[in-house]
Amino acid sequence: PWKPVLLLLSPPAFSTTCAWCAKDRRLRQKRAISERQLTRYFVDQRKVRVVGGQGGGGGHSFYSEPRKVFGGPDGGNGGDGGHVILKADQQMKSLSSVFPFYQGFHGERGGSKNCYGANGAHMYVKVPVGTLVKEDGKVVADLTQHGDEYIAAYGGAGGKGNRFFLSNENRAPKLFTPGEPGQERILHLELKTTAHAGLVGFPNAGKSSLLRAISRAKPAVAAYPFTTLNPHVGIVHYQDYEQVAVADIPGLIKGAHQNRGLGMAFLKHIERCRFLLYVLDLSVPQPWIQLQDLKHELEAYEKGLSERPCAVIGNKLDLAQSRISLPLLREQVAERVIALSALTGDNLEELLLHLRELYDTYVKTEQSQGQSPVKW
Repeated sequence: PWKPVLLLLSPPAFSTTCAWCAKDRRLRQKRAISERQLTRYFVDQRKVRVVGGQGGGGGHSFYSEPRKVFGGPDGGNGGDGGHVILKADQQMKSLSSVFPFYQGFHGERGGSKNCYGANGAHMYVKVPVGTLVKEDGKVVADLTQHGDEYIAAYGGAGGKGNRFFLSNENRAPKLFTPGEPGQERILHLELKTTAHAGLVGFPNAGKSSLLRAISRAKPAVAAYPFTTLNPHVGIVHYQDYEQVAVADIPGLIKGAHQNRGLGMAFLKHIERCRFLLYVLDLSVPQPWIQLQDLKHELEAYEKGLSERPCAVIGNKLDLAQSRISLPLLREQVAERVIALSALTGDNLEELLLHLRELYDTYVKTEQSQGQSPVKW
């Protein structure tokens, strides 16, 4: 025989109507963005057309009231157009939010009773710290500090009202001038990642794995070359609240200074690093050849770049071949070699301590020269 069955359903959370017909309004967690999707969000070059605001036209009027019919001209001047200003902001990490066109606000027209028009507001465009501004291939600005500003396009001057042209020879001028158009320019913005340390190495040397091990950055890791297509910056936190920024530069190959592989597109990001961390793969028979090739590529790109303070990191210590290559590497290399495994976390403490020593030396050098060190 048929028996009725009573179903007890729990009402969904956050209902606005009855519990039986309300939709489930629980907060959903955002999905993690994959490396392939992240590549389109990082932009290090942008072509921008900037136009300053147009100045307001001058006023044209004559003062007239009872018992004072011929009061004379009283048209005020127009307001100036607003500038387009590029401003460095340390919260910005990419040029992806920069639009291809910006125009300043226009100035208002001059009014009667000698009232001047209001000036147009300035248009501020936030760009990351380390942005180069180029025009016709020449560098016109380098925004290296937080808060640095550059006027990309000046606003036009406001027009003159007929009151401006009053003189003894012309007591009733009818002449007034329109506002001038704003300056128009086409600029090329180029971002050079600003970080304290830069991880330099060949593809599959383990740079991304090392950055994941010492910071909270999550670059993609895979067993094929050129997994990292864009620079990633991770922050290493210390107990005294100091923060050291470490940049994971995409892998270089021989001939990178001739624009082979990823080439020049990412060699420029190494320029802004204060010290370098050469990451070598200890699982190859002669890892010191990697260091020689890396220094050659850096020196060919910019003279003196390979002479910056550095440390040599021998990665993949957990492999059997690495135990054989490590003593040979220390015999061939004059710099200090830090052997570790980014996969298992072996000997990461030595790297973090040496990284802090390099950072403290950089801070003392900048302060002794009267400059402010880069802070994150």
